[in-house]
Amino acid sequence: MENKYVIGLDYGTLSGRAVVADCKNGMILASAVKEYAHGVMSECLPDGTKLDGTGWALQDPADYIDVLKFIIPEAIKQSGVSKEDIIGIGLDFTSCTMLPVNEYNVPLCLVEKNVSRPHAWVKLWKHHGAQEQADKINDLLQKRGEIDNIQFGGKISSELLLPKILQIVEEDPYIYDEAAGFLEAADWLTQILTGSRKRSGNLAGYKAMWTPETGYPSKDFLIELSPKLENLVDEKLGSDITLAGQPVGYLTERWAKELGLCKGIPVATAIIDSHAGMPGSGVCKDDQMMMVVGTSSVLLALSETGYSKNGVVSGIKGAILPDKFALESGLAAVGDMFGWFVDNCVSWECKQTADEEGMDLHSWLTKEAAKLSPGGRGLIALDWWNGNKTPYVDGRLSGILVGCTLLTKPEEIYRALIEATAFGTRKILELFTESGAEIHTIIASGGIAEKNPLLMQIYADVMNCEIRISATDQTAALGAAIYASVAAGRERGGYETIQEAVTNMSHLKDAVYKPEAGAVEKYNGLYQMYCELVKMFDPKKNTIMTRLSELH
Repeated sequence: MENKYVIGLDYGTLSGRAVVADCKNGMILASAVKEYAHGVMSECLPDGTKLDGTGWALQDPADYIDVLKFIIPEAIKQSGVSKEDIIGIGLDFTSCTMLPVNEYNVPLCLVEKNVSRPHAWVKLWKHHGAQEQADKINDLLQKRGEIDNIQFGGKISSELLLPKILQIVEEDPYIYDEAAGFLEAADWLTQILTGSRKRSGNLAGYKAMWTPETGYPSKDFLIELSPKLENLVDEKLGSDITLAGQPVGYLTERWAKELGLCKGIPVATAIIDSHAGMPGSGVCKDDQMMMVVGTSSVLLALSETGYSKNGVVSGIKGAILPDKFALESGLAAVGDMFGWFVDNCVSWECKQTADEEGMDLHSWLTKEAAKLSPGGRGLIALDWWNGNKTPYVDGRLSGILVGCTLLTKPEEIYRALIEATAFGTRKILELFTESGAEIHTIIASGGIAEKNPLLMQIYADVMNCEIRISATDQTAALGAAIYASVAAGRERGGYETIQEAVTNMSHLKDAVYKPEAGAVEKYNGLYQMYCELVKMFDPKKNTIMTRLSELH
């Protein structure tokens, strides 16, 4: 396996990244990043058309192509490797990020007559304009007694594929009729690169309510939801679906020339960006949990059985690793919540002190918070600043801070917010355990995991579990590269199995965060208080947060 390399593509919310990784040991030789020219469109379209209402998060698919054309040649150039030694491409993407296309796979928004129609554009994963449609789907599933089926995950989020399609049906049926298909952006890119029409089972299983056994939601369900959806599955959703590590197709001659690669190299089945972090961080055993801690957080753990409850979903077997389900949940705000607090709630005096000590505010608040004991001076918070994923799956829920007095200091609140995210993570860990997972080690990655030892120690204490850190800060891109090495196979210089590739290409840092007995005991008591708050604001019993959200 001498001198063979793979490319991992990581498409995030604001930019795309390419890495060139060594198949032998996973070493990242080069990385290139480019931001999307149009970013996230939440107020108007490129031609100036205003977006009415709230919850819009749209993107321009041409940005994805522009990024692709830059990052791959740039990464190859930086790496210094020969294109003949690059044996495959893997791709991850935010999800569900969806776009309508015509019969030639051209996004409808790039057809001139549609440029002013919002629903012709890409709906980013965090597009929440389809909440009303998600509510309708949940009500119908509840009525039919199907809401708790593994296929539906207990509650449908507005971020999924079907609510976004239903929003188009109800708000711009012309675009629905014009669409020859509705694609995840990741699938659109792999199809563009290969000419294949195959789709990812990972994306379909977690975001489109597809299973190998049942397919997509039934026709009678779709008709009851809207008569226009009668032929959605047959006419606008593909049934040719592949699983993780399999090639979706092979690079066409046109795109090989465009990107400076060899024609015919395999392109691996696309995967959700956070899911790619699982092999990228080295998680491939039943007793491990992946935890990505950044602006939000994602948690994943392997399971022998499917599970669907309180916002935890398991998707389909083989979606991330062969013959395994992967439990998924996370927090909607972690770093975003800390950032909100620092940007809006910290006094000028604190900022001045931090400047005098040569520190940014996050570092200064962390230093001061580290001097406090668990719970600080009697504060506890709910971590719902950007809605709740588990256990209520409701974007209208909001944050709470309890225990403030006239003596409360910013660093006390900062620590309470950190602790709240740890409590929310423990809540998810308990649901994973309830499903049958036995987790002994957490492997963390992401910017905050790398930079904030206090947060990592608090997490270890709250969950009473050892935490290790991934050796790379580019776990998703490396995970995509790992899938590329498996799609290439041993004959080309890659691997036969994902487990084999993970063993050789993923590594951990030496640092280990171990729970401290005294802190564990204190946090057990605080966690019970947190759980009381969670129950107190169950939206089925207490509608205060929902009513407040309607005042916006």
